[in-house]
Amino acid sequence: MLCKLHKENLKLFCLDDKQPVCAVCRDSKIHRDHNVRPLDKAAQEHREELKSKLKPLQDKLDSFRKSKLACAPNLQHIKNQAHHTEKHIKSEFEKLHRFLQDEEMKQIAAVKEEERKKRQMLNKTSDFVNNEIVQLSEKIKSILEDLATEDTSFLENYKATLERSEYEPKEAETESESLIDVAKHLGNLQFRVWKKMKDIVEYYPVILNPNTAHPRINLSHGLTEFVCQDRYEQFPQNPERFEHHLWVLGSEGFISGTHCWEVGVENNAEWALGVVTGDVKKRNFYSAGVWKSHYQNMTYGASASGGSTTILRLNKGLQRIRVQLDWDHGHISFSDPITGHNLKTFSNSFKGRVYPYFCNQCDLYPLKILPEVTFVSVEQSG
Repeated sequence: MLCKLHKENLKLFCLDDKQPVCAVCRDSKIHRDHNVRPLDKAAQEHREELKSKLKPLQDKLDSFRKSKLACAPNLQHIKNQAHHTEKHIKSEFEKLHRFLQDEEMKQIAAVKEEERKKRQMLNKTSDFVNNEIVQLSEKIKSILEDLATEDTSFLENYKATLERSEYEPKEAETESESLIDVAKHLGNLQFRVWKKMKDIVEYYPVILNPNTAHPRINLSHGLTEFVCQDRYEQFPQNPERFEHHLWVLGSEGFISGTHCWEVGVENNAEWALGVVTGDVKKRNFYSAGVWKSHYQNMTYGASASGGSTTILRLNKGLQRIRVQLDWDHGHISFSDPITGHNLKTFSNSFKGRVYPYFCNQCDLYPLKILPEVTFVSVEQSG
């Protein structure tokens, strides 16, 4: 190829202007002080430079292609999640609908029963009054007839007539609450029904996050209990899910305050539970913050990251275990809620969000988040 200015062969490459030049160009005022390389060597060097820059782009392209391939199973999984979630929501609302329908029937039945009793009472009173009217009418008629007789006959019957005139009819028995107590049936109706709902509605302080569950973990529909299974569930890859530990995290992390939850562990052969720092997925298991109590090889223990395991010597097996987290003061405690015995307390200055974590390696008995006892109270104003 010839130089457009000097019609000489382009055998050189100006490194400063990054363009091919001829020998005349090199000696010209424009390129005289520039760095110039032979064209073939410059081409080889720049090819190597571009190859080195091309590799990150190719790696990124491969990454995007993998992401694209992952989109299809993710889309299907999202669709399945939405379907199962919608189905469970409908099931839960059906329970509430049945409860409300039953309560409606009970409330209406109570009104009808009171109506029946009040009508029965009123009919009884009406019958009594009618009977008294008949008797009084007959006595008055008899007295009037005696009054109309001639004197001798009147006086002969006077004593009997006087007795009839001194008749004292009984007063009709009337109830003070003869009408339906409408206020009893309608007063705070919605509140009273809502208050009764706590008998069928349970509150769980921790809900498990299915997006973090290891593929061998089988979660309940309510996301409050799980067992370990031999079969691996087919899930698309997502950064939250644990692949190497049979773990599942709570759906809500804590960054302040005090929190408490109880877990049923009865008959379970191998489990661990506690709290972990939010970056546990990004860091090595042993360098992340993990505070736990566990049961393994028929031995109870408790440990924290970087520390040795404390063997817990108990007189009898645990049926449930309580976890108490005081984030602000840096305490995490494990205790037996049945006996009130404190098993172990760890102290640590928490720096970020921590999550409840659970591990169950038993395929026969689940770990169960236990519901809390709820109360409904009314605060009086003034």
